[in-house]
Amino acid sequence: MKYNILKDMIALLEDFEAEVQLDEIYTRDTEGFIDWLVDRNAKVEELPDVEWEGKEKGRSAESVINTLLVHMGRYAKSYSKSAIHGSDFTSQDDFIYLITLKSFGEMTKMDLIKKNVHEKPSGILIINRLIAQGWVEQFNSSTDKRSKVLRISEKGIAVLEQQMDKIRMASDIVTGNLTSKEKLELIRLLDKLDVFHLAIYDKQIDSEHLLNEGVKSKKR
Repeated sequence: MKYNILKDMIALLEDFEAEVQLDEIYTRDTEGFIDWLVDRNAKVEELPDVEWEGKEKGRSAESVINTLLVHMGRYAKSYSKSAIHGSDFTSQDDFIYLITLKSFGEMTKMDLIKKNVHEKPSGILIINRLIAQGWVEQFNSSTDKRSKVLRISEKGIAVLEQQMDKIRMASDIVTGNLTSKEKLELIRLLDKLDVFHLAIYDKQIDSEHLLNEGVKSKKR
């Protein structure tokens, strides 16, 4: 019996190992190998050399990506403000927290705050506001009486449903004129970034040491 497929796989693994020695884009495990293989064999058109403002003066791709992500966050926030105009919501965080509780069920305050990648003081303010409005209920945990658990109330579900059509409209507008294929590719890339940064965020590292931790994570 011939093992041509196995030989091909071994050759690919050798290529992968040789490449990751030279750059740190891919993790040195099965997941990294799969990402490398997908990128290597992606059936996409070859893009021309991408140009951006300031490139000729040395502006890096990393700088452009950071700027565009910041811009996208601001665009999304402006559409969210429009979606809740005239409602009882104070900010987009109000309905995002409610959607989180509705989607994932009851959870502790800290779990809800971490789920939305907020700092504790900001998250507590949002939660207290939702409780004061009667949109979120707080009760003792059945497993740990010292712990409080949150859940969305019937009133919270009702107020959320009143705005959901506009919230969905805002979400749709944010994706702009991307094709279905482009949306899926963007999800893949953003999810990859989210996994990377969430692992750092979960360590709750002080700002003083955060950059060093990010650099170390990129080298792993």
